[in-house]
Amino acid sequence: MLVRIFIAAATLLFSSITLANEPVDMNDPYKMVQQVADNTFKRITKDQDVIVANKEHLRVIVEQELLPYIDYKYAAYRVLGSYIQKVRNIKDKEEKEQAITHIKQFIEVFKNYLVATYAGVFTQYTNQQVEFSPAKEFADEQVAIVKTTIVEPGKPDIKIDFKVRRDSNNEWRAYDMMAEGISLLDAKQSELHGILRQQGIEHVIELLDKKSRLPVQFRGDDGSK
Repeated sequence: MLVRIFIAAATLLFSSITLANEPVDMNDPYKMVQQVADNTFKRITKDQDVIVANKEHLRVIVEQELLPYIDYKYAAYRVLGSYIQKVRNIKDKEEKEQAITHIKQFIEVFKNYLVATYAGVFTQYTNQQVEFSPAKEFADEQVAIVKTTIVEPGKPDIKIDFKVRRDSNNEWRAYDMMAEGISLLDAKQSELHGILRQQGIEHVIELLDKKSRLPVQFRGDDGSK
């Protein structure tokens, strides 16, 4: 299921939509998602020769066109889950400082892991189309869900919901996506929970760091993520 989530997410970000190439409106969650999709698609088209010569260039595109609109810090906290509260309850000062340092390291490698993952998934785009559901009122909301449907001839539609949250500056950033009701963050939390509990956060950091440094390529059919 994670494979389908990532492929569908890449499709969303690559799908051409009819918006002007202008600065992203981060005060509107619906416009933000659509404009980021449009700008990313245009950048991929523009840099296609560079990408063909070197797939690692996809990391640059992800970092410049997509990452500024992802709240990866909040997403990392969500993945760590109850571990955050465990650290907050630590009484020993030195132990707590060390744990906080590990959390900061996890956030950084989680960000790099997301960049590497999306860069790899983007190699799977095959001209699918995306349909955006109508925007809803969000003035009094802290979280909004941008609903989309991925359409590909001869295959079942895939429903993708992007979850975005408003920060203290009134700007909206995506922090999770759901494919057919399956949360990407929940799936990643389940995957890492046992490792975190049994081998500790340092091992999880090392694991994600190694994965983020692998050459850009799609991983999924062989079970790797």
